[in-house]
Amino acid sequence: MTATAQMIVPAEVRQPPRPRRAGKKRVSALSVVRVVGLALWLLITLFPLYWIALTSFKAPSTVNVYPIEYWPSQPSTQNYVNLFEMNDFGVFLANSAIVSLAAGVTGTFIALLSAFVISRFEFRSKGAVLIAFLLTQMIPAFIALGPLYSMMSDLGLVDNKFGLILVYIAVCIPFSTVMLRGFFENVPVALEEAAMIDGCSRLGALFRVLVPVMTPGIIAAFIFNFVNCWNELFLSVVLMHSAENRTVPAALNGFISTFNVDWGSMSAAAVITILPTMVMFALASKWIVQGLTAGAVKE
Repeated sequence: MTATAQMIVPAEVRQPPRPRRAGKKRVSALSVVRVVGLALWLLITLFPLYWIALTSFKAPSTVNVYPIEYWPSQPSTQNYVNLFEMNDFGVFLANSAIVSLAAGVTGTFIALLSAFVISRFEFRSKGAVLIAFLLTQMIPAFIALGPLYSMMSDLGLVDNKFGLILVYIAVCIPFSTVMLRGFFENVPVALEEAAMIDGCSRLGALFRVLVPVMTPGIIAAFIFNFVNCWNELFLSVVLMHSAENRTVPAALNGFISTFNVDWGSMSAAAVITILPTMVMFALASKWIVQGLTAGAVKE
């Protein structure tokens, strides 16, 4: 190349670009805003939980004392002691556990069968059934409260744990059916066809082949059913009158009286109530995500 040609070539072409230093990244303003926004959201989400736990460990005489303490100067477990000695909270926990487990297991089992039928069979009203299941999720519970209470009263199931279990099962089935149907759609039909060729009946293929494959979806459906029944307040308050049949949400509502609120005992009860659902979601979070996303991508 001649000297004249070298003079024409721009300097940035003749000089190779400088390599960027390793480990040095540009931080954009959008990234900063995103991190700050997520930090604020996390703080807003966790602070009520922290405040409930803090109040539960305050001595009953210092719960409503000013100035407000953001860390108890004298931690105490008296609220938890009063909760079980004076308020029969153990009975409420047992009632909630019985009702939630029975309704969750039964509702998930029935939803498994109905989702299998909807996924694997074609019938005339299939679309209408799915639409009906979805529409039930949009109807507030208090709209059907009058007819429901009248029917349960005629059957003698008011203030009866078995009656509340039946109502919760009916509430759990629609959402669980739609959820498990999406998981069935993601399981190849060839699996059950191979099992039926080997001698299994259709139900045998379902329980021996498909159910083990669908474990994440079944666990996710059960956890959602259990948590919904565990936290449900409206139907429990209306259908359960006596203290021996009351569930935990109704018991929490009982700490609020006309002239006073027992913040210490109610906070202790809230902590105990939250723990089972937090543990279940923490241990089964992977299966819950798999169950919710199953069938979302069509291969």
